[in-house]
Amino acid sequence: MAEPVKLFGVWASPFSWRVETALKLKGVKYEFIEEDLTNKSDLLVKYNPVHKKIPVLLHKGKPICESLVILEYIDETWKGISILPEDPYERAIARFWAKFIDEKCNHALWTACWSKDNEQEKAIEEACEFLKTLETQLKGNKFFGGETIGFVDIVANFIGFWLGIIQEAVGLELLTVEKFPNLCKWIDNYVNCPVIKANLPPRDELLAYFKARQQPPTGPKY
Repeated sequence: MAEPVKLFGVWASPFSWRVETALKLKGVKYEFIEEDLTNKSDLLVKYNPVHKKIPVLLHKGKPICESLVILEYIDETWKGISILPEDPYERAIARFWAKFIDEKCNHALWTACWSKDNEQEKAIEEACEFLKTLETQLKGNKFFGGETIGFVDIVANFIGFWLGIIQEAVGLELLTVEKFPNLCKWIDNYVNCPVIKANLPPRDELLAYFKARQQPPTGPKY
């Protein structure tokens, strides 16, 4: 009998959906436990006492925290479609770009969307520089790792789906086909990839969710 798998997350969080995407790719059945981050459950605090954040994957009664760490755990634990490349060098490169997206791109994009005045102007400039770097990295490929979806694509889901919705919610044009044709082509490939398309949260509900939040949670990691 398979050990139960549980995922503590938030339906609107791109970080939760990274983990869900990986589980779906591997064909792993799991229970999703919706968290209220304004009133965090005792279990969330118990399983992630350091950061007290989602997502948390519970497997064999043991918690794994932080979405990038969880993705690698899933890839190493279950057979099936490989999320990370097999070649050590290519794995290292994938980890590098995943870290770049998490530590540079997502923060700058979030700040560009939600800040005001001078802070927003500076954040937009910074975000565009990071997007240019990603634009170049695609090198005409369908996905960041080549012709099939992989680790970096899953990590870039905020850019692939959430960013366009938040741009619409706040009335900002940041990532456009005129400025970033490769990234926009990647986004089209990403959202139309069968496993992604079948499991993304409803766009209209996500749009309403962000429109209702004039003061969003601090930072994109929620």
